[in-house]
Amino acid sequence: MLSLSELEQLVATGDIDTVIVAFTDMQGRLTGKRISARLFVEDTASHGAECCNYLLAVDVDMNTVDGYAMSSWEAGYGDMVMTPDFSTLRLLPWLPGTAMVTADLGWDDGRPVVPAPRSILRTQLDRLADRGMGAVAATELEFMVFDTGYRDAWAKRYRDLTPATDYNIDYAMLASTRMEPLLRDIRVGMEGAGMYCEGVKGECNLGQQEIGFRYADALVTADNHSIYKNGAKEIADKHGKSLTFMAKYDEREGNSCHIHISFRGTDGSAVFADSGEPFGMSKMFQHFVAGQVATLRELTLFYAPNINSYKRFVEGSFAPTAVAWGLDNRTCALRVVGHGHGMRMECRAPGGDVNQYLAVAALIAGGLHGIDQQLELPEPCTGNAYVSGADRLPTTLGEAAELFAASSVAREAFGDEVVAHYLNNARVELAAYNSTVTDWERMRGFERL
Repeated sequence: MLSLSELEQLVATGDIDTVIVAFTDMQGRLTGKRISARLFVEDTASHGAECCNYLLAVDVDMNTVDGYAMSSWEAGYGDMVMTPDFSTLRLLPWLPGTAMVTADLGWDDGRPVVPAPRSILRTQLDRLADRGMGAVAATELEFMVFDTGYRDAWAKRYRDLTPATDYNIDYAMLASTRMEPLLRDIRVGMEGAGMYCEGVKGECNLGQQEIGFRYADALVTADNHSIYKNGAKEIADKHGKSLTFMAKYDEREGNSCHIHISFRGTDGSAVFADSGEPFGMSKMFQHFVAGQVATLRELTLFYAPNINSYKRFVEGSFAPTAVAWGLDNRTCALRVVGHGHGMRMECRAPGGDVNQYLAVAALIAGGLHGIDQQLELPEPCTGNAYVSGADRLPTTLGEAAELFAASSVAREAFGDEVVAHYLNNARVELAAYNSTVTDWERMRGFERL
């Protein structure tokens, strides 16, 4: 990590020539500008940089779409201001001569852009701060590695790619070693970008890996997540390989993004732990988990934001289907682990395609609902949640959008502007998907129907 004065020194010596000013868009992608380092220290650092407001009102193909209040042809597609948050200033070792700073989005009059993912998380953290607490979190992001490079993969329409391994490599050393040059560059690169990398392990699908990072303040974790996800792709590209964070690339195991979260007092106290309470869970933590159980279905849109997200929810796949909580029970959507300062909840619903700002914001909102309403915690699931009588997660993006639209918790926590914005995003995706003719349809119908 860098201070502004340290950056100025590196620019003066010629070690840094480029500064990326970026934010995370609705789709979870890093978006922004590369700015001359000289211009950045002389000008941009003091007032920020402009960008078109359509960047929070497009689909994954960057097509302008209708239905967004903040951005349209009628409104003229004006600017937003990217204001650097200098606590995020860092080197990007895998890009020569480059530093990066994460930006908050605002309007010309200084008002925040409310539907921006980072703004949404900040609002929930402010609600926590009003109660004398903060949140720490960690995101466990899985991906699949292919020996086929990105441009070749695109040309092949992502079919017949060569996976980096040939069989299940969960915790395996031998086959994972084949990917170690790439994995090591990712780990070392992220350490150089100010992150605390804990390690890497193989996962079940072909070429599947998970690189873990130490928990941190929830906003720091969310910022790091975007930089890691983008940087890992850039490093893979340099190696002539590709990797994907799709929730479900094929019919085997999907890519998850389990999110661990805990609240702390402003003095750092472990407000979720109490050795005198059942399971070592404080009353507050019991209410928090009860809030997650109560709101998981209606907030699933923020955990599973894409059509593909819902194909990961398969029974017996280690991806959850049941709205249940358990003590160290991986069949449940909500898993309680740890003790003392390590007492926390793991939400297993998000996939690798999640927008982490929105997911962590939803976890805080659901937890505060349980705390504010003093919800009683149901008994934990002690067996196989897949075959339990618990409610089920939504199975389609359309179902999740309907639940989100009807959620009083979502409207109270995020506001009508945010709810409308992300419902429109879901409608856009559903319309695009429903109008697309797929290979599956051609294979079934070309000759035989």
